[in-house]
Amino acid sequence: MELLITGASCLSFRLLNGRLHTLVPAPSSALRNPWKWRNIWTSFVHSLLTGSWALLGFYLHPEMAEDLISTHSRFSHCLIAVSIGYFIHDFVDMLQNQKLHQSWELLFHHTVVITCFGISMLLHRYVGFSVVALLVEINSIFLHLRQILLMANLVKTTVYRLNSLLNLGTYVIFRISTLAWMTRWLVLNRENIPLLTYTIGSVGMAIMTVMNIVLFYRLLRSDFLKSARDTPSEKDK
Repeated sequence: MELLITGASCLSFRLLNGRLHTLVPAPSSALRNPWKWRNIWTSFVHSLLTGSWALLGFYLHPEMAEDLISTHSRFSHCLIAVSIGYFIHDFVDMLQNQKLHQSWELLFHHTVVITCFGISMLLHRYVGFSVVALLVEINSIFLHLRQILLMANLVKTTVYRLNSLLNLGTYVIFRISTLAWMTRWLVLNRENIPLLTYTIGSVGMAIMTVMNIVLFYRLLRSDFLKSARDTPSEKDK
């Protein structure tokens, strides 16, 4: 059943991506890269959906927070399957439309996420831990909105500035703090986790930590430490 949900999710995001040119037409400033415009909007929808879903999952089933290994609801298990479907779609989308040297970091990130979430989905274990990981998507809402505003050439607007503050604040709360908490949880629960799963999880967390530190520096430099004459680049993610 979970594989069907993952397949349906992948297809749904694929169809959404193909229709975005009519739902949110690219502004003139984004016409030179219409694929990027559609890709960011699709990612924005995924973040809005899964970030809200993750919060709701813990709200409806608070007992899951007490046992991240074996306690979970069908509601949260479906969330993991849906998210895997999106990451598979985005992986294929980048392979088809972007050069490898431009996308290898995200392709690597997606590979790690699909592997870790896939283990959780198929084994019906660590679902709670995976849902905690998806709380990161709350920050991704503002991260993707930042890219949309950049491509729409709305850098010098109040909306962009407000989003920059929300982006940085949610980055610290839902990305850095969440990843730090997850790393601590792995260390404290070492004896309850099989060696292979523990190794995959630890390597994945180490990779995510490094990538997020680099990303945080790029955002801080671009939106808060740049000189008045500098303009944020669309490549800053």
